[in-house]
Amino acid sequence: MSTALQTRAPSHLAPGRFGQTRYMIRRKFFKLFGDAFHIYDEAGNLAFYSKMKAFKLKEDIRIYTDEEMREELITIKARGILDFGMTYDVTDAVTGERLGALRRKGLRSLLRDQWLVLDANDQEVGKIEEDSMMMALVRRFLSNLIPQSFTGTMGLNQVLAFHQRFNPFIQKIDLDFSMDLDHQLDRRLGVASAVLMCAIEGRQQ
Repeated sequence: MSTALQTRAPSHLAPGRFGQTRYMIRRKFFKLFGDAFHIYDEAGNLAFYSKMKAFKLKEDIRIYTDEEMREELITIKARGILDFGMTYDVTDAVTGERLGALRRKGLRSLLRDQWLVLDANDQEVGKIEEDSMMMALVRRFLSNLIPQSFTGTMGLNQVLAFHQRFNPFIQKIDLDFSMDLDHQLDRRLGVASAVLMCAIEGRQQ
C-alpha cells in the first residue's frame, strides 16, 4: 500500500504535466450537474481539471489544463449506452491521436472490478484490477466505506497503483506511476484511466 502523496518542491519535479510519477485526484460528492475532478502534482499544483458532462446518454469526460476549460487535453468517450461492459475510447484532444481504450469486464466486475487496457488497435496490452476478491466482496456486501485500491499491470510488470483515501465527504485518490520505470504505460492513458475509474466507481458507492 502506498502512502499519501507527499508534497515536494516544484524544482524536484519532472517537466510537463504528464511527466510526473505521482498525482492526487480530488472529487467532491453531491455535485448536481456532472462530476468534476481536480488532479494535483507532487508540488500541490493543479495539473489537470476534469469535467464529465451531465445528462448525456453516453459517458463523455474531458480533461483540461485548469478550471477555465479553455485548453482540452484528453477526451474519454463511451462507445455505447448503458452497457455494464462498456468500452471507453481515449483520445489526445490536442493532436487527435487515439491513445487506446479502457474496457470494463462486465460480469467479473460484479464481484471484483477489472478493466482491460487496449492499444490504438483494440489489442489488449494491460489490465487494472481491484486489490483482492476478499476486500471487493467486503466492500460490496458489508461496507462501501472501505477505500478501494487498484493495481495496473502490463505483461508481468506493474505500471500503476491507485489508492483511495478514507474520507466520507471528499473522494481523494493517490495515483502512482513510480514503479513504471520503463514508461510502458502512456501517462496520458494512465491519467485517463484513473479519472474514469473515479467517475464510474464513485457513482456506484
